[in-house]
Amino acid sequence: MSYIDVIKDKARMDRKTIVLPETTDKRTLIAASHIVKEGIADIIMIGNEEKIMDGATWLEIELDGVTIINPQTSEKLDAYVDLLYQTRKNKGMTPEKAREILLTDNLTFGVIMVKANDADGMVAGACHATADTLRPALQILKTAPGVKLVSGFFLMCIPGCPYGEDGTFLFADCGLNQDPTAEELAAIADTSAKSFKSLVGAKPIIAMLSHSTKGSAKHPLVDKVVEATRIAHEQYPHLTLDGELQTDAALVPQVAKSKAPGSEVAGKANVLIFPNLDCGNIGYKLVQRLGNAEAYGPMLQGISKPVNDLSRGCSWQDIVGVVALTAVQAQLV
Repeated sequence: MSYIDVIKDKARMDRKTIVLPETTDKRTLIAASHIVKEGIADIIMIGNEEKIMDGATWLEIELDGVTIINPQTSEKLDAYVDLLYQTRKNKGMTPEKAREILLTDNLTFGVIMVKANDADGMVAGACHATADTLRPALQILKTAPGVKLVSGFFLMCIPGCPYGEDGTFLFADCGLNQDPTAEELAAIADTSAKSFKSLVGAKPIIAMLSHSTKGSAKHPLVDKVVEATRIAHEQYPHLTLDGELQTDAALVPQVAKSKAPGSEVAGKANVLIFPNLDCGNIGYKLVQRLGNAEAYGPMLQGISKPVNDLSRGCSWQDIVGVVALTAVQAQLV
């Protein structure tokens, strides 16, 4: 059984309600049909019911069991307007502006539904930039208690890969923080370990990645990863973590013996912490496209309720997978 099939089974055990706001996207419509048929989650779609059903007819799919909510006619619109106003009034929000946003922005409407506990999570990004997807989530849902910052990760499942957890890895941060400080990298490592444990079920073994291994290169970029490793050991002593490590030293046992002898992480890593967003984004896309990997995300970690992004290059199968993962995240809130 594949990793994502295991996640789907977990999602079915305690079905959650997930919002899909991008109802003009055909991949989203196809995914919604499969999600409901497979019993992975209950689905709410936001938009004009007639247009959504016309799209389903054109695609020759069924949306039986999907709930469709039109913001223009929603009986809860006034309550959502007040909730958005109350949440953001210190940032200059007015009731009039809140109403305008909720009537024109399905993503914000979906996040408000999650905030109001009318849904357990949201998945979007198939036809929106990451910033557009994550901004309302960060503004409205806020960070979870005890979390220093919200970050993004991908779960990477690589067929036939001998490394990681049977070819499954967590890559972070690949979607949100552009140039995290050493302290922020350490915090990302901590939340990534929790995400890996909860979603994969295995012990997280964390490599702080760099172009240097144990002092093989000298540069301020290396210094940041060295300092992040020191902070992580100090603030999160429970973590199995090491750095700075080059990718081959983190993954390949034979290389680890040569480059980082004695490391409890080198050659065994399944959680890879990238030094900045450039590295993370480039890295996951190379693995996805050249290694034929399944890439689920960018998932958010550290937020009070699950809202997750999609790559605009995603397939409908990717959407199904991210919805299943979002549902499992919601079980843990």
